[in-house]
Amino acid sequence: MKLFTKGLLLIAVPSAVELALLGVVFDAQERTTQAAQWSTNSKQILYQASSVIDPLLRQAARVRTGIVVGDASFIDRHAVWVDLSDRLTHLEQLVADTPQQVARVQRMRAEIEAYRKQATEIAQALREGRSIGPFAIDEGRDMPTQIAAFSDELNALIVEESRLDAERSASLAHTRERQQYALIAAVVGSMLIWAATAAAFARNIGRRLDVLTDNAERLGSGQPMTAPLSGNDEIAALDTVLHRTSARLRVAERDQTVLKARLEARAAELAGVNEELRQETQDNEMFIYSVSHDLRSPLVNLQGFSKELQVSCDELNTVVEAAHLPEPEHKRLARVLDGDIRESLQFLRTAVTRAASIIDALLRISRAGRLEYQWQRVSVGRAVARVVDALQTAIHERSALVTVRDLPPAWGDPSAIEQVFSQLIDNAVNFLDPGRPGRIEVGALEPETVDAQPVGSPSPGLHGSPGSLIPAVTRMRTYYVRDNGLGIPAAYLSKTFRAFQRLHGDIAKGDGIGLALVRRIVERHGGRVWVESAEGAGSTFFVVLPEQPVRFS
Repeated sequence: MKLFTKGLLLIAVPSAVELALLGVVFDAQERTTQAAQWSTNSKQILYQASSVIDPLLRQAARVRTGIVVGDASFIDRHAVWVDLSDRLTHLEQLVADTPQQVARVQRMRAEIEAYRKQATEIAQALREGRSIGPFAIDEGRDMPTQIAAFSDELNALIVEESRLDAERSASLAHTRERQQYALIAAVVGSMLIWAATAAAFARNIGRRLDVLTDNAERLGSGQPMTAPLSGNDEIAALDTVLHRTSARLRVAERDQTVLKARLEARAAELAGVNEELRQETQDNEMFIYSVSHDLRSPLVNLQGFSKELQVSCDELNTVVEAAHLPEPEHKRLARVLDGDIRESLQFLRTAVTRAASIIDALLRISRAGRLEYQWQRVSVGRAVARVVDALQTAIHERSALVTVRDLPPAWGDPSAIEQVFSQLIDNAVNFLDPGRPGRIEVGALEPETVDAQPVGSPSPGLHGSPGSLIPAVTRMRTYYVRDNGLGIPAAYLSKTFRAFQRLHGDIAKGDGIGLALVRRIVERHGGRVWVESAEGAGSTFFVVLPEQPVRFS
């Protein structure tokens, strides 16, 4: 038998008994609520009945006073009759479930109306100066006939309602007592029933659960398991699953051992590849550095000898002038000296200067990858302020407006970070559109936690080996430099950060490695840089830098 069926059987019997007990409790509660409502209603009727007579007696006293002093103003009290009518209406609503009391309230209302009519006639007679003799008989008594009849009906109503209140109070007490007994019986019966159910469940299923628990503990500790449980219920099925899981775990452990060995071999292989890449990068940098130095010496020689040739040409030109050669020979020598040779020397000097510039650029790129950074918290706001101050002349010449937003600090090398913003702001100034006022904005976006790039060199503030393949997680900051300049065509966006790539070369001078250096510096800080631009609308360069030391996982 399945556990679900056993559970239904174990639950059905106590649930049926509990439902019966709950029915008794609910019936007792309903009777108690109804009795309490009746008792409360009786007390409200008594209170309302006792409050009806007072305004009527006060009005009767005012009528007597009006008769005595002959002033109708004491009698004309319309609000009193309205108040009495409202009180009687409320009282009639309260006794609506008792026809006998309703009839009494209606007779009381008739007596009030009769007395009101009489008071109105007395007031009319006093205003007209007529005799009030017809009313003298009534006024000679302790109270008018109508009020006396009203008082008798009211007393009868109060007596009857007091009797009903006593009966209802007694019924309420009896009902509450029954409710308490029913509630106690329901609670005790429920506890006994469920206790018996729990005992039966423990006897029936407890042993099987103990075996299942023991097998689960053995599975968790890796020990051999006992024989599977018999039966077709859920406990037996769970025990079967535990045995299958144990067998699969043993297979998985064997596979894990094999995979671990393979992983260690791949890790060693990756470490070797990583070391080879690091060595190759270092060799490339040293190659660039060495080649640049080796090329500089011949270039210096070329530059020096070209100057010597220029001086020799000048001296030769002086000798030719002093020789007073015939006109044809003089013109031919002058054309050779001042034309061909001088133009060739100018091309040579220009080529030497360009080659020297390229060598300097290569050296700067090489040094950017070999410099030891001083890692610390850098005030980006101060670095940008220094850059803007240094570029004030160019900014003024371009009639540009530079806006610097709040810039949170970053983690890195102060000089390198200042060089990044110097290059970006200088580019923004140089490539402004002359046809409209220049606008440059430097700011920062909201922080985010991202995976940083592997850092290329060790530092006191970073952990892990250079070029580590273990991903770094840190809180990053995104800064931006936005301008409304010439912009970059879509075809050139992918080449923006390559070395020796120059766009708008006729507008600003340069060797084309500034943005390549920016990318190299930012990547060494574990960040990234990109640009969003539209030709003719301006460009926005984004720089992501760590806000705190990189944590390697």
